[in-house]
Amino acid sequence: MTAAWRQHPRLDGRFHVDHPDDLQVLVHDGGPRLTDRRPELVWVRVTACDGDVFTARVLNQPHQLKTVNDGAEVRFIAPIGGENLLQVREQYLRERADWTIGPCSKCGLDELFDAPSELIAKVFPKLPAGATMDAFSAFCGACGGVQMVQHKDVREDDGEGPDKQAEQQSPGKKWWQFWK
Repeated sequence: MTAAWRQHPRLDGRFHVDHPDDLQVLVHDGGPRLTDRRPELVWVRVTACDGDVFTARVLNQPHQLKTVNDGAEVRFIAPIGGENLLQVREQYLRERADWTIGPCSKCGLDELFDAPSELIAKVFPKLPAGATMDAFSAFCGACGGVQMVQHKDVREDDGEGPDKQAEQQSPGKKWWQFWK
């Protein structure tokens, strides 16, 4: 029986020629807001997939990461934008469906290294309890570029202010939504 991930279109062409379950994944201790450690490419052996989320075993020891080790199990995704497969954590997977993540202004990565709630807590520590963020910017964990992150529940403004004028010039696009 062939492993389902070997035929997954998002992984096509990424497997090692001599080891059909092995490929490289960008692993990390978090993005630039949460750690000063840089992400690293490591070899992993894919062991399972659930839709577009894959599980794998790390095959080599990262040089300077603290949370990823040789033999550890990691989960990863294949972003639409960006160059590498990307390690993700459970909290990020739980939250990502609620957010629209714009592509990085430099490398095009359209996923975050950290869960939006972690970024909001770090960047806006004085946000009142119960307050929510409609949108914020984040630094790309891969290259340091800028990404815009917008909650999917944000309603479009029906007013007549500057946003309405900009919308008439570019329907469906706010001035700060460079990814649309």
